[in-house]
Parts: sequence; structure tokens; C-alpha cells
Amino acid sequence: RRRIMGLVHLHIHSEYSLLDGACRISDLIDRVQHLGQEAVAITDHGAMYGVIQFYKEAVSRGIKPIIGCEVYLAQRSRFDMDYSQGDAERGHLVLLCENETGYRNLCKIVSAAFTQGFYIKPRADMELLREYHEGLIALSACLSGPVSMLLAQGNYDGAKEKALELSDIFGPENFYLELQDHGLDEQRLVNEGLMRIHRETGLPLVVTNDVHYLKREDAYTQDVLM
Repeated sequence: RRRIMGLVHLHIHSEYSLLDGACRISDLIDRVQHLGQEAVAITDHGAMYGVIQFYKEAVSRGIKPIIGCEVYLAQRSRFDMDYSQGDAERGHLVLLCENETGYRNLCKIVSAAFTQGFYIKPRADMELLREYHEGLIALSACLSGPVSMLLAQGNYDGAKEKALELSDIFGPENFYLELQDHGLDEQRLVNEGLMRIHRETGLPLVVTNDVHYLKREDAYTQDVLM
């Protein structure tokens, strides 16, 4: 088997990203062990349904579990629920728990997204992030992340401003610009913008895969699921 040291996947959608993720948690831990990796995260869409099973399974197998969530962000406020005003448009943001305080705060953010911000999807907002940021590490997420969406629209200055706002909320050591390359032309364009923001601001970078299945042969299964 091939041993890959130092690589930790930080953007994974398990079976609890309903009708989207095809990574069964027990199979995920099997795969991590097989590759010789020592830690892994799950970041399901908007929910934390799988974190207890994930935590117990990982710890029992000697893998460090990193609990996270790819939250949905309302464009303005989680209380706005007017389709005509664009409130169906949601940005993504990956939040990872650094410690127990972060876990408790992530639970509060996700709970409020469901009980206060649910509109098509459970939506958090910048107000919640400011209130419950302690103990959390944020990644700028995929092409649907707030920074990436602005870059894809050609709004570099707006993207840079949003990145600095998020860095101000989480702290400069707890917010990362997230680079991904899944062979998409739009992603290459966005990555160039993210690298430019990095050079101009010093905001740190992290490279992830937006994982929805574990092996190449699982792609068809995930497509059917979608």
C-alpha cells in the first residue's frame, strides 16, 4: 500500500450530506487507514448529523477526527426570506472545530441556521459567525464560497474585502483561502484570484479536494445519488 504522510483531507461530504455525499463513514475511516493518513475531517452540507458516529469510529481506529461543517450563508441576514431579493442564493463556508469551544460554537451556529435561518437550506450569516467564531477554523470553501463567487463574477476588490472580513472575524491564523482543482476552467480563474489575494494580504492557503466519494469507481454511484 502507498503511505501518504502529512496529508489530511479537510473537505469531505459523508452520507449525511443527504442526496449528495456518497462517503459512508465506516468506509471513509477504512480508506484513511489504508492510505496511512492519521487524521480526517467531515464537513457535511449545513448539518452535523454524522459527527457522533464519525468521532466514535475514528477514535476507535486510531484516527484523529476533525469535526466540521460546510455551512450555508445568507447573502445578508439569516432572517431575510424573500426569494425575489436573492435570498435563495447561499454562499458556502467550511468551519472546522479547533477544540471543544469550537465544537460548542459550531453546534450553536448550525442550530441557529436551522431554527432561525432556514429558507430552502439552513442558513447562517455573518452575525452568527462574529458571535460564535471562537475555537473555529474557517476555509473559504468551493466555487460557491463567498470569496470565490465574487472572483468568478470578476469582482476582485469585493472578493479581497470579503476575505479580509472573514479573516478579521476568525483571526488571521484561523482563516484560510481554499484552493481546489477539479479540472474546471472557472476553478483555475478563481485560484488565480485567491493566489493574488494571498500575495497581497498574506492570508494563508490550504489545498483541498471537494470529496463526495472515496474511489474512482464510486463516481457513478454518487451521480445516481445526485
